[in-house]
Amino acid sequence: MANRGPVRPPLVYAIAIALGLLLHVLWPARLVPRAVATPAGAAVVLIAIWLFVSAVRALGAAGTPVPGNLPTAAIVRTGPYRFTRNPIYLAFSLLQFGLAVWVNSLALLVTEIPAVALIALVMIPREERYLEERFPTVYPAYRASVRRWL
Repeated sequence: MANRGPVRPPLVYAIAIALGLLLHVLWPARLVPRAVATPAGAAVVLIAIWLFVSAVRALGAAGTPVPGNLPTAAIVRTGPYRFTRNPIYLAFSLLQFGLAVWVNSLALLVTEIPAVALIALVMIPREERYLEERFPTVYPAYRASVRRWL
């Protein structure tokens, strides 16, 4: 399985968001001008949702499960996987960023940093090792042709 770790990626982001909202109550530092917060934040959240749904649909069409703790059935190269190897993680990151802008919370943005670091430095490399072992001829070519994030 790609992600055998004890902490699931959605939980990483959920904890970061919850902690960011808690810190925002204690430290309500603004991130952007008020007039920009709602429209810009909402736009980024909608993009994140669209990206997530597109990625899940592409996985479903390829017959591979979404949860990283289930065996991967195929390397998906359609939908957002044409542009990023990790569209679901990118969607989670954009969601937290969009919420930070929408809520106008510097604290919510700051708590995203360790979440993204954990995903980028621990979880993605673990998943990439798994995919290279499972698909030794297909995955290295895909990895060489599509960026990790954007």
